[in-house]
Amino acid sequence: MSRERLACYLQGGRPPGARVTYRGARDSSMPRAEAGVDLPGSLYFAGDSRVWGGGVAFYDHDVPGPTPAKAYLVTAGQFADIAAQEMHRIPDPDDPLEEVVVGLSADARHRAGPGHYETLIVVGERAGVPMLTFTAPYGLSAVEHTEPSPPYLSMLSNGLREAHGWTADTIETHLQSCIAA
Repeated sequence: MSRERLACYLQGGRPPGARVTYRGARDSSMPRAEAGVDLPGSLYFAGDSRVWGGGVAFYDHDVPGPTPAKAYLVTAGQFADIAAQEMHRIPDPDDPLEEVVVGLSADARHRAGPGHYETLIVVGERAGVPMLTFTAPYGLSAVEHTEPSPPYLSMLSNGLREAHGWTADTIETHLQSCIAA
């Protein structure tokens, strides 16, 4: 959710506290718009992040929410490149994911591979533009939950503050509820 982290996906770089430096997208321009949104599903933490250590944030579209999030207006190519980097791949102009992104319809899902962030989901629409995210192929109740690292929680906190203007107490309460989920 953090604009600073998104900039690393688009322009290259390493978010504070991360173990990975991102290559950046083929189109490094920042989003044309951004807004705080609420998604219909729920956030949970599971697995062990190679980037942050500790639990990874996943989104389960099929469990009641809402989940506060931040929407960015990016091109299909930029979205494909961001997703590729989350899938530990190099952005590639021949990646079929860009075509998949363009062709997804309301409430569609597409499994790009077996990895943690390789399931694309259309989570809604904003101003006539589909909103997409990527997450794990399994849901909240299918895996053991794990504790996220402090740097990861800090990055998520920054995104919640930017997107929704929440106080530190509200952010902590929300994130703790996701950890306990």
